Amino acid sequence: MLKVLVPVDGSECSDRAIDLVLKMTGWFKEAPDIHLLTVHHHLPYGRLASAVEHDKVQQYYHDEGLKALQSARAKLDAAKVRYTYHVGVGDPAEIIAQYAREQRCDQVLMGTHGRGRVSGLLLGSVATKVLHQVAVPVLLVK
Repeated sequence: MLKVLVPVDGSECSDRAIDLVLKMTGWFKEAPDIHLLTVHHHLPYGRLASAVEHDKVQQYYHDEGLKALQSARAKLDAAKVRYTYHVGVGDPAEIIAQYAREQRCDQVLMGTHGRGRVSGLLLGSVATKVLHQVAVPVLLVK
């Protein structure tokens, strides 16, 4: 079974990646194993760490991650397509590459640009880094 990692951030581009995943499910005899992943940057709370409870910070990451996954999950649920989802914290490209390795994904399918403020000329900075850090094929969706 093909295992596909789909990093999403709630952007229009990641929604288009989900639309392609939905089309792809009909291309195979056996439905691909879809893994949704969203990654939240670490909060820069440095000195505030002692004042903010760890559990509250983790809950914030979880809640924000679910918001970023909401559109993708709604589309897959409506189409009755099975998937798993995960919320990561850290550098998005590094977490995506790490997740792809750990889960032994066969492919990464992602949007070329997300919600990040910094983007490359032709590709977003996260997409560019992912291309260089994963050892499996990466399908980019505009």
